[in-house]
Amino acid sequence: MTAAHLDPPPAIRPERRPELDAIRALVVVGLVFFHAALVFETRDDFYVKNAETTEATTVVAGFAVVWAMPMLFLIAGLGSWHSLRRRGPGGFAVERLLRLGVPLLFATLTILPVPQWLRLRADPGYHESYLRFLPRFFDVHLDLTEFPFIVRGEHFESGHLWFVVMLLAYALLLAPLARWLPRERGRRMREPAAAAVRWRGAILALPAVPVAPITALAGMEESFAGWSRWAYLLFFLYGFVLASDERFRTAMRRDALLAVAVALLLLAIGMPGFLIAGDAPGANPFTDMTALAIGVRTLYGAAGWCCLVAILGLLDRRRSALTAARDAAASDRSRREGPGRRLYGYLAAAVLPLYILHQPVLVAVAYGVVRWDAPMPVKYVAIVAASLALTLAAYELLVRRTPPTRFLFGMRR
Repeated sequence: MTAAHLDPPPAIRPERRPELDAIRALVVVGLVFFHAALVFETRDDFYVKNAETTEATTVVAGFAVVWAMPMLFLIAGLGSWHSLRRRGPGGFAVERLLRLGVPLLFATLTILPVPQWLRLRADPGYHESYLRFLPRFFDVHLDLTEFPFIVRGEHFESGHLWFVVMLLAYALLLAPLARWLPRERGRRMREPAAAAVRWRGAILALPAVPVAPITALAGMEESFAGWSRWAYLLFFLYGFVLASDERFRTAMRRDALLAVAVALLLLAIGMPGFLIAGDAPGANPFTDMTALAIGVRTLYGAAGWCCLVAILGLLDRRRSALTAARDAAASDRSRREGPGRRLYGYLAAAVLPLYILHQPVLVAVAYGVVRWDAPMPVKYVAIVAASLALTLAAYELLVRRTPPTRFLFGMRR
């Protein structure tokens, strides 16, 4: 490895990075395609299952889940750094409770039971109405051992809102930590890491060292898109630290191509290992403590971090390649009114509401489509198309247009 000159900037200036909003929108829209595929997945216990299933989606999904949800946590951590600097720990906690806690509570009380009820309705012998099911869904108790999912019940679940639960819990843990840790002490603690990334490859190796063993030893939770909740906590904290010093961002741009090569190598070795480790009767490569299962989970954890560096570094390179002359050449009016910029702004604001709405809509659509006498590809396309259209319509007509509904779904005024 060789050293590169990565001097810190004189000051850290908050900067809107549109590529991060674009990634968030891409992941949330992509979840519609991913969850629709689970309807036809042989190994997954999705709410609604097609009579005919396939294992082909397992490999395709593996290349998406290795980076998609970790990226959302990393981006949330990046934003938390700037939010804490603007608002302080108390203001940050209040803002997170309003932006995440309110929609989490509202969605739990209104739309979260729908997929679980439809799962039961798939049984021809089950005839309970939705209203009669609701009291059983909300028959809950507290269990602190399953943090952050402390509300438990026989039929209750966090469903796809596990992401919001984790994100809110990790943000509320971060707020007191930021209050108790003086800024100067925090700077001294991260200085060795910021200095170390001047070495080529360090931005890949140093963060991967904790992620890989946690993924290997804590296991991978299928309910949470194939990652441990503690790995997600690391990604969130990594985002917070990465935003604190420009040298990290510079190192990610510099090592982006190296990250691509390493990620592809690790996945080429690890993905077949997952399939082999899961072939034995009763085997579960996500949690088994055999040497093979631990080994492939280690590779998976390291590959996930390399994917994040590759994606963020390459996108940041592309942004940096745009010259000031080209930026100046585009008028403010044309940038404001271009159709691409309007679509980007629309989706960036809609990410959280679309995430909350998409799965109940998709499960309801799939509940009807799986009963069709049609080939799997036709059903898949129908589920995706109808789910996207109905989710966007629900957002546009029921959420976006009034201040009360915007508040309930965590949107700014």
